[in-house]
Amino acid sequence: MAGVMIGIDPHKGSHTAFVIDGREKPLGQLRVRASCEQAEALLGWAGRWRQRTWAIEGARGLGQLLAQQLLAAGERVLDVPPKLTARVRLLESGQINKTDENDARAVAIAALRARQLPQLTVEDQTIVMRVWARRYHDLGRLRTQAVCRLHTVLCELVPGGVRKQLRTSQAIAVVDSITAESPVAQAKLELAHDLVADLQRLDAQRREVKRRVSRAVAAAPTSITEVYGVGPIVAACVLGYVRDIRRFPSRDRFASYNGTAPIEVSSGDRKIYRLSRRGNRQLNHAIHIAAVSQISHRGSEGHAYYQRKRAKGMTGKCALRALKRKISDTLYERMLHDIRPRKDPGGHSGNDAVSSAAGSHPDGPALRTSHSRATANSKTATTNQRPLTSPPAPDKRRTSRSGTGVKLQPRPRPRRGRGQERA
Repeated sequence: MAGVMIGIDPHKGSHTAFVIDGREKPLGQLRVRASCEQAEALLGWAGRWRQRTWAIEGARGLGQLLAQQLLAAGERVLDVPPKLTARVRLLESGQINKTDENDARAVAIAALRARQLPQLTVEDQTIVMRVWARRYHDLGRLRTQAVCRLHTVLCELVPGGVRKQLRTSQAIAVVDSITAESPVAQAKLELAHDLVADLQRLDAQRREVKRRVSRAVAAAPTSITEVYGVGPIVAACVLGYVRDIRRFPSRDRFASYNGTAPIEVSSGDRKIYRLSRRGNRQLNHAIHIAAVSQISHRGSEGHAYYQRKRAKGMTGKCALRALKRKISDTLYERMLHDIRPRKDPGGHSGNDAVSSAAGSHPDGPALRTSHSRATANSKTATTNQRPLTSPPAPDKRRTSRSGTGVKLQPRPRPRRGRGQERA
């Protein structure tokens, strides 16, 4: 490796940097406080090494702000998983103490030895979708928590409680119909009113966040929303976490990333595959929502695919996993199609026809279908008759002058004698 590797162990209050060369020889270390001048201090300290690469542990967590500041300065930044750093620190015999300096050194060594670490890029519009998709899911969890607490309170106020799924309108009607007869019941009733108010507030916030997500997805040039079951929230989650689909060389790598590819645990002649708990769980949850939506609607292709798998003897969960892998492959193909550059047809602006600049003849007939001789007449053509084509023009004699404007006379025939008879 040409240059040096600078490993950074980020924290909330400080960042520790450790630099090594290509032979893992330590060259220096620095500790800076997490402040507005953190990037300037690190760049000023690392200015002595012209060719340098930054490796940040958990660059999408506590080190996200520092990573984006280094990227804005034109630096090359790698994201090192914490598990990889822990393995390096465990196998390192000389440095077993867990300190910030040793952690930063382990980060640099892990980035130096690893081959396919993700290289960070500047944040774009997809991060906006990820932010609002996270917010929508967080509000959903808060709403579920409020509903569960309201169920608990209603069980203490209403005999048997509310057994059905509690909607906001239903909760308002149930709470308004309760009459408190004691101070304890009055306190519980006031708590139920507060929980209902929380439900109304959370529902309003979710509607607003969904509108923001819909606007962000509509502004993005994507076609994954055409897949059945992929709405604005699912599309925002997929685009937000995938960002650039080109970083996955195949659909199998993409399926491994989102957790829809099974894990092989074979031994000997036995081939065994088990459910994968790896990958991005938020992305896996989004694909799960799309699969459940397709299964619940009988007219969708996913429902027919699910029924075919069940007919072959698969269980419900196995058929659901197969459908999730199918949706993963479809999303991969659509995202690849969206980023493929469209060919310029050439010619004047607004012309979307096939350009014939590469050859002298266009691909299709210039006339309408009814005027073209590419198909035979249905009344005169037989079953084995080929389509009619124009015969090749006969070879013409070359003349020294053009025949434009000259009236050609036919050749005179030889005269017959009186005694000659016509044949």
